[in-house]
Amino acid sequence: MVPAAATSDAAMTAGVQVSDRRALDHGRVIALWLCAVAALVLAMVLVGGATRLTESGLSITEWQPVMGVVPPLNDAQWQAEFEKYQAIPQYHELNPGMSLAAFKTIYWWEWTHRILGRTIGFVFFLPLLWFLWNGWIPPGRRAPLWTIFGLGALQGAVGWWMVASGLAGRVEVSQYRLAAHLVLACLIYVALVWTARRWSDQQLPRLSLAPMDTGQRGWVRGGAIVLLVLILAQIYLGALVAGLRAGHAYNTWPLIDGGLIPEPSRLFFDVPLWRNFFENALTVQFDHRMLAYAIWALAILHAFHVARTLKKGPILVGAVLLAVAVTLQAAIGIWALLTIVPLPLALMHQTMAMVTLTLAVIHASDVTPRDALSARLVLSSP
Repeated sequence: MVPAAATSDAAMTAGVQVSDRRALDHGRVIALWLCAVAALVLAMVLVGGATRLTESGLSITEWQPVMGVVPPLNDAQWQAEFEKYQAIPQYHELNPGMSLAAFKTIYWWEWTHRILGRTIGFVFFLPLLWFLWNGWIPPGRRAPLWTIFGLGALQGAVGWWMVASGLAGRVEVSQYRLAAHLVLACLIYVALVWTARRWSDQQLPRLSLAPMDTGQRGWVRGGAIVLLVLILAQIYLGALVAGLRAGHAYNTWPLIDGGLIPEPSRLFFDVPLWRNFFENALTVQFDHRMLAYAIWALAILHAFHVARTLKKGPILVGAVLLAVAVTLQAAIGIWALLTIVPLPLALMHQTMAMVTLTLAVIHASDVTPRDALSARLVLSSP
């Protein structure tokens, strides 16, 4: 006869196992949901790049979060939208005499970009409410998700703030606002990928750092985090380059403005000094190149350091893939520069930037302890 206490313990153990299994299944669903939202954000960044490169971003001159979902449905509505575009400086200075058919092309790019933003909002917010209602998200893990939602709402406002800068007194948007809009989108993307990677209890490749001593682990984690931060900074500089059309003005390599390092008088002629780093096309292009060289060198050194201490495993694979991506991205950038930034290469350069960012955030997440428990597991490994 089995004692009642033993039966009770067995039942309790079985209940805990079922609960853990259910939580694990819920975690997988939430991780997949976050990956899906991240994929939509990635698509939006790429469509946004195409929108900018095709000079389509100012084709819709109003911000109507609700009514703006519906595009023009007849000739009269199309003509009305076209007349609004004809009233802004970009039409008069860049596209005088544009046909209605040509206007429709740039309008659809901008409309697609905006509708993607609204779609991302619904795809994130509605499932989030459902998961919360059903108790799938523990209280301690809700703050990051609400933060991502808040950043998404802010991104919509920043997007219109950017567009508004090009509707009067300019023929294109402010490079400051363009860079802020792009980097905020990238931060949202990083947050989504990072959170998805760390949601499931099965995401523990960090344990493959075990062969390293504590100091080596610190160097690996530090290198991965620094690379991620520098890649985000490089994307910001890339947006400034695009906003100033610096790739068209300075399209030689390895020389720039006649030398490896331009004359200081041409790099820093604007007053106050800080404006050169944001408004001087030569300085912005030079900074973009120098940071690219630094990222490439650090990525190669990081991969060699990981390879020297870890002979195999997912951490090594991540470091090598990141170094390859950085190298390929640099090559595409040089190719685009030397050919005066044709549209296909410009789009390829932006796409590869997002691929590189994806690999960087995955690698940084994999070498960073998820919580105190995983940190103790890593540090106590033999």
